[in-house]
Amino acid sequence: MSLPIPRKLIVLGDSGVVGWGDPEEGGWCERLRRHWMGLPNGPVLYPLGVRGDGLERVTARLHSEVSCRGELRRQQPQGILLAMGLNDCARVGRADGRPQLDADGFLFGLQQLLAQAKQLAPVLVLGLTPVDEAVMPYANVLWYQLDQVHRYEALLEEACLEADVPFLPLLNGLLQDPAWLQWLCSDGIHLNSAGHRQVYEVVRHWPALLQWADLQPLGISSVSL
Repeated sequence: MSLPIPRKLIVLGDSGVVGWGDPEEGGWCERLRRHWMGLPNGPVLYPLGVRGDGLERVTARLHSEVSCRGELRRQQPQGILLAMGLNDCARVGRADGRPQLDADGFLFGLQQLLAQAKQLAPVLVLGLTPVDEAVMPYANVLWYQLDQVHRYEALLEEACLEADVPFLPLLNGLLQDPAWLQWLCSDGIHLNSAGHRQVYEVVRHWPALLQWADLQPLGISSVSL
């Protein structure tokens, strides 16, 4: 009797996908990978984050990352989840410096990335997480600001709407909780273990992702926040 071939999801992004800041469970993506691994016929998840990556670097490795993770001959991953953009919005050198990738370039590049990715597999996109402006600059050179994070998450949503790609906004939902600053590491940009847990809970109950994974919401156990 042949075993069913599990769906495979490639997650491309930055240090958030790596799980940086979460020594307890390895980040929201690793938590999701473990959760799915415990489910009957749960999808296989490949967390492919690189610290510091922005849109351009993610685009540069899209085809190579996807093409080598089919597992079986002539197979390709059945989904791509993109989680990047925070590094692109950081201003360089000073609080009013140029962004690492300006807004127009970010939107254009994102439109191109989504078009390429959709040729390979169904695509989903995550929004951005908050930053603590009071501890900037990061590494003495990068200024992360909430207004910029809002702007770039809006560009993510705009491009996804145009491309008919599911988008999960994160920023406003996280900021609505008075405790949101407690979910960040001391560097002001990386989520800590509590922050990764918050994102994980939102992502794993995302209807678009559950539909892609062929998982029923009622079959997912609920954890109180």
